[in-house]
Amino acid sequence: MRHIGPTHHGSSRPTRLFPLLALVTAGWAAGCTGPVAVEGSFSPGVTRSGSFANILVVGVTPDVNQRCAFEYSMASSLRSDTVKATTSCAVMSTKEPLTREGIERVVASLGADAVLATNLIASGVGVKEGGSADARGGGYYKATGFGYETGYWGAYGVPVVYGEFQTAPSVFSISGTVEIQTRLFETRNATLVYSLDTKAKNLESREMALAEITPAIAERLQGDGLIR
Repeated sequence: MRHIGPTHHGSSRPTRLFPLLALVTAGWAAGCTGPVAVEGSFSPGVTRSGSFANILVVGVTPDVNQRCAFEYSMASSLRSDTVKATTSCAVMSTKEPLTREGIERVVASLGADAVLATNLIASGVGVKEGGSADARGGGYYKATGFGYETGYWGAYGVPVVYGEFQTAPSVFSISGTVEIQTRLFETRNATLVYSLDTKAKNLESREMALAEITPAIAERLQGDGLIR
């Protein structure tokens, strides 16, 4: 973590200032990670099989600009001498909704060993777990992926019905506290390995949010041995 602190030259300042400066410096150091909290947990029954080295980064939202901005920031935070991170925006069409089939084609072409999918759709917009196909999709929207995984979000974190997905606002369009969920899947059989819940507050812009959130997610993945 980068340490930022004041620099002083000479000895003319009163010594009583040093305790105060020490407190200020400590406060700055404690605040390096920003107003972001990340909680992570392994999926029940999943055996830790080492770190991942070739990751496809996916931002799940119908807003292409938000999706690509998040993915590029997330991939940049993940990359290192031992980790390759590729954004879905760089290798997939942004004109079509995300599907498991599309992701699997890219995974095969990249030889990716993991997919990191982050749900960037704002909570409380009418997305409902469970329910019938009639309740969750209608008109010309196609329901795909039933049976891949229980719940509204299917394999690799993509929605199994696109009727609601295409009209849902991005989480970054909502003011106040931002809450997002990130899931790490290994690609051998699209198994959910690890889940992260990230909360951030007092962020003044999308750019600030990305600068604070994506490094915190990467740091948590590294701390739990999922990347190096």
